[in-house]
Amino acid sequence: MNKKNIVFVLFLIIGLSIVAAQSLPVYLDDSKPMDERIKDALSRMTLEEKSAIVRAQSKFSTPGCPRLGIPELWLSDGPHGVRMEIEWDSWKHAMWTNDSCVAFPALTCLAATFNPSLSYEYGKALGAEARFRKKDVILGPGVNIYRTPLNGRNFEYMGEDPYLASVMAVPYIQGVQTNGVAACLKHFALNNQEKWRGHINVEVSDRALHEIYLPAFKAGVQEGKVWTVMGAYNRFRGQFTTHHELLSKILKEDWGFDGVFMSDWGSTHDTREAALFGLDMEMGTRTDGLHYSEKNAYANYYLAQPYLDMILSGELSESSLDEKVRRILKLNFRTNMDRNRPYGSFVTDEHYDVARRVAEEGVVLLKNSQSFFPVPKGKYKKILIVGDNADRSLTVAGGSSELKVKKEVSPLQGLIAKYGAENITFTRGYTTGKSRFHPNVPDTNKSDSLRQQAVALAKQADVVLFIGGLNKNYGQDSESNDRRGYNLSFGQDRLIEELIKVNKNTGIIIISGNGIAMPWVNDVPAIMQSWYLGSEAGAALANIISGDVNPSGKLPFSIQKQLEDNPAHYFGKLAYPGDSVDVHYKEDLLIGYRWHDTKQIEPQFAFGHGLSYTNFQYGKITSDKKSYQKNETVKLSFLLTNTGKIDGAEVVQVYAGQAKPSLPRPVKELKSFKKVFLKAGESKKVEIEIPVKELAFYNDSKQVWVVESDQFTFYCASSSADIRNKIMLHVK
Repeated sequence: MNKKNIVFVLFLIIGLSIVAAQSLPVYLDDSKPMDERIKDALSRMTLEEKSAIVRAQSKFSTPGCPRLGIPELWLSDGPHGVRMEIEWDSWKHAMWTNDSCVAFPALTCLAATFNPSLSYEYGKALGAEARFRKKDVILGPGVNIYRTPLNGRNFEYMGEDPYLASVMAVPYIQGVQTNGVAACLKHFALNNQEKWRGHINVEVSDRALHEIYLPAFKAGVQEGKVWTVMGAYNRFRGQFTTHHELLSKILKEDWGFDGVFMSDWGSTHDTREAALFGLDMEMGTRTDGLHYSEKNAYANYYLAQPYLDMILSGELSESSLDEKVRRILKLNFRTNMDRNRPYGSFVTDEHYDVARRVAEEGVVLLKNSQSFFPVPKGKYKKILIVGDNADRSLTVAGGSSELKVKKEVSPLQGLIAKYGAENITFTRGYTTGKSRFHPNVPDTNKSDSLRQQAVALAKQADVVLFIGGLNKNYGQDSESNDRRGYNLSFGQDRLIEELIKVNKNTGIIIISGNGIAMPWVNDVPAIMQSWYLGSEAGAALANIISGDVNPSGKLPFSIQKQLEDNPAHYFGKLAYPGDSVDVHYKEDLLIGYRWHDTKQIEPQFAFGHGLSYTNFQYGKITSDKKSYQKNETVKLSFLLTNTGKIDGAEVVQVYAGQAKPSLPRPVKELKSFKKVFLKAGESKKVEIEIPVKELAFYNDSKQVWVVESDQFTFYCASSSADIRNKIMLHVK
């Protein structure tokens, strides 16, 4: 080819490229503003294509728009790991060989760390695993409030305090979404029990709604900028929360949520309400897509053919559909149509490291008489481990948060690795039921035999470590139903009492996502609250027990002495679980420590409680001024000293209480916390800032947040019941 022809061809290529670029649809041009791209894509879609994109096409995907190259959206359950693959049209496991994952500790543990920076690492690692598995949405975090210790799903949530849940949820969301994977804040709202969750109607005051049950959702939307929110199953004031007029207004109008509001699987109940009251994407309604009958297939979801028919008849406007599609297209552009999103990573050493550190920082040392813990290597030759949870897999079961892990180190494995197999004897001590419907009715004869064997071995041991608690059986810490009672199942209480009688040197490690009754609390020297710690459970727990890691976790909920001391149970069955139709939140604002403080009912262990292997001394608290205006920030400081001989971390908590509020308020409420790491003998100046606007309460008659001129007391504390010092300041 001569020089002239080469030049001609080059000009031709350049010209064609320019023409092609000019004809490129705006929605495919990621240099254009997102609103322009959404408008262009929407204008090219047919009514049928728009109708299809707002509902599922399989258990965990929506169809996208193939004609325009808009990809499917793929979702996965969370919130503490990427669930194994599920078959297209059933809940059966797909039996893939490449869908194992890292199990991160359950969210009760994450909340117990009181460490927002660790929450960000958690979210980032989880998002990377989801991205590598080609997921566009990970269904977490859960931020429903711990109202009763019987709620089977509390282990997926972040405790009883709305401020703690808010602060811990925001970095989790931000971490997940750095991967181009949407976090999904759930379950909006008032899903505080599993019993009758599909229909129970919650009656709660506007004040409690706004002050207790909505703040974590609000923070996730406004501070975390979450891309998706999931509705709940229950009703609120007679209307299902997945398509609720008031809740939709709060979420989208008042808070400015610009993402996708999706149903939980089967939580949609009405086409008109779903169309008009905020639902953007319908998932999992009464179908497996193929086998339950044609009338229940995907095309007949409430937001599918019935919705399309109502638009075609003029009953509903096409503009209501367009608004849903806009939000879904925005989700596409944020996730699978973002060419710059990272590729993710899976079951890496870095992810296991995050899982282990979250577990270590979340374990709570509740009691430690005579310095029972730590148990240093070499101190004892005969260590007896008792309890089913010592070698039980606790990443499986529990409902939708079940995981298939690449690796899970059990507590027993971790302790053997730490102390040596020659020093460890294991006996189960009790048996758990295997029946889904009767999980708390084990074989009595076998139970007696196992208990007797454990007691006999305890007589010969230098030290006994009991590792029990709850598990993820149906009726314990599990989705779809609540616990049957407050005490430990499977005869564990009796076993503990008999172990103590024959060996006083017995420490208790409880693994659970809920508080439990502890009738033996005064008889045992030490109690440790562990959680579902995930893949690195055994390694983390062994590090804490041996003293290689100093515990620093704090309780994210109060543990009551008896069930009746919990406010949801104090008022009788109408307050929990309800009459099968309605449940009335009679305790109103007084959840957890707010109840214990105000009613002067002493808990077994207080919210925010957690011991260390070292000691911390709090200096006098001071402020930068004595009086503050509404738009100012209260600035507090004090000196914190590690007076012990080993490094450690203390979670400093600051609560505030108003002297003479015009409406009833709790004695005090958590307004700030900070985890401070100190070397042995080290002192640090701790500085706390609290915006005055955060001292507001919700005035339900005026439907506004109010900060009143008054005197406020700021309590500097190691727990809600352990006040170290306080200062009184005035707000104008």
